Amino acid sequence: MTTEHQTLALILFSAFVAVTLGITTWVSRNRHGSAEEFYAGGRLFSPLENGFAIAGDYMSAASFLGISGLIALFGYDGLLYSVGFFVAWLVVLFLIAELVRNCGRFTLADVVAARMSERPVRIAAGTSSVVVSVLYLVAQMVGAGSLVGLLLGSSGAAARTLTVIGVGALMVVYVSFGGMRATTWIQIVKAVLLMGGAITLTVLVLLRFHGNVDHLLTTAADRSGHGLRFLSPGLRYGGDWTARVDFMSLGLALVLGTAGLPHILSRFYTVPTARAARRSVVWAIALIGGFYLMTIVLGFGAAALVGPAEVRASNASGNTAVPLLAAYLGGGAGSTGGAVLFAFVAAIAFATILAVVAGITLASSASVAHDLYASLKRRHARQRSEVAVARAAAVGIGAAAIALGLLAQDLNVAFLVGLAFAVAASANLPVLLYSLFWRGFTTRGAVWSVYGGLVPAVLLVVLSPVVSGSPESLFPGVDFQYFPLQNPGIVSIPLGFLAGWLGTVTSREEADERRHAETEVRSLTGAGAV
Repeated sequence: MTTEHQTLALILFSAFVAVTLGITTWVSRNRHGSAEEFYAGGRLFSPLENGFAIAGDYMSAASFLGISGLIALFGYDGLLYSVGFFVAWLVVLFLIAELVRNCGRFTLADVVAARMSERPVRIAAGTSSVVVSVLYLVAQMVGAGSLVGLLLGSSGAAARTLTVIGVGALMVVYVSFGGMRATTWIQIVKAVLLMGGAITLTVLVLLRFHGNVDHLLTTAADRSGHGLRFLSPGLRYGGDWTARVDFMSLGLALVLGTAGLPHILSRFYTVPTARAARRSVVWAIALIGGFYLMTIVLGFGAAALVGPAEVRASNASGNTAVPLLAAYLGGGAGSTGGAVLFAFVAAIAFATILAVVAGITLASSASVAHDLYASLKRRHARQRSEVAVARAAAVGIGAAAIALGLLAQDLNVAFLVGLAFAVAASANLPVLLYSLFWRGFTTRGAVWSVYGGLVPAVLLVVLSPVVSGSPESLFPGVDFQYFPLQNPGIVSIPLGFLAGWLGTVTSREEADERRHAETEVRSLTGAGAV
């Protein structure tokens, strides 16, 4: 990239960082330090505001950079991510949103602990939430590094490392000083910018092909080197049985994982009522659905105009397809228009990463403080001490995400998020559904359900080709690959449900009918909800 590209992008990066730090500073002066303020922003956001914030939280670097890159490289098979991410919201809308808002207070564990023994359930759910959050954070760090590597070219290796560290430091500042209120407004600003950038690029791509989508697809297929196979299933997930099962495993994880993501569930507590939570999801679905339709155009547009070879040469996993497409649409590398459009898109992508990491860090630090710390210090903990622990936890989580982000710099960000979804669907979704809908569910069942999904999911990832045994692995020089699939969802998700059932039927504990009836009435009517 030219010096002009670099200067413009850095100016826009700096402008967004300055605006978000300004928001954080303003909010920090107007907070009163309570747990409700820090975790839920005082529950004062409207459905429209929260819908934009949910969309901002969900449309991450995986969506803007990773999915478009996968479509540019693999055509039809990359569409699975767009479809899976979007369809997942039907599960959230019809099964989760209102019930979680009525039953919980700040975290996933609040919902489960409402009718169980609190300490073991909170420790299990809190641990799972932190693991999922860190995996999700790693994807955002990798996206930030890819952007800066593209921006600075051959001199960008050290800058990528510094960028990952800088993003981690900024997310700690956002969470520690601004809490949920600042994080929500940052998400709203980011969602508006991201939708504006996606609409601009989509219109420019369609204008290049005079609105003829068929011409766009055939050009992309011709440029891909694979012909019509580029537009058919199987280019990435075809061939032997392993690839096909991996395809099904990924789809299962994407569709079921959203309902178990801690930073998405925490958004339902920022509105005053369950009805507002449901309306928030409707707004989010409209925004997210439109955005994922545009990623399809952007992915095939990058394949048709830039070409998969050039995308792969820039970044082997395709994470830089959209910025390269922006430079091409603006007039090509070296042109003023290309520099401006590239800088605009790169800044939006960077803003996306900063906003998402703030939301995830807040959710995971809330789990550490409200679930892990408070479950051990329940009798002596005060609200202010719990909030102080959450701020300290943000620092530790940021450090872990930075370390793993530096390690995983060569993996596709959408693929990394797919792993986080698999763990969320395996560990969090079973215990959540059982708690809401199974009258006989017990504490042992809840704990076994969480660990029965979490441990196999993490273990299978460690033993998969993602970590070792291939040139694309985290550790290409060693081989302890014993599990053939890259995504463990098809195995670990059923294990989470099975462990919850087995723990319940073998438990000597009798389910508390009174507490279940109370939780059921509260979840369905909102009576007694915080």
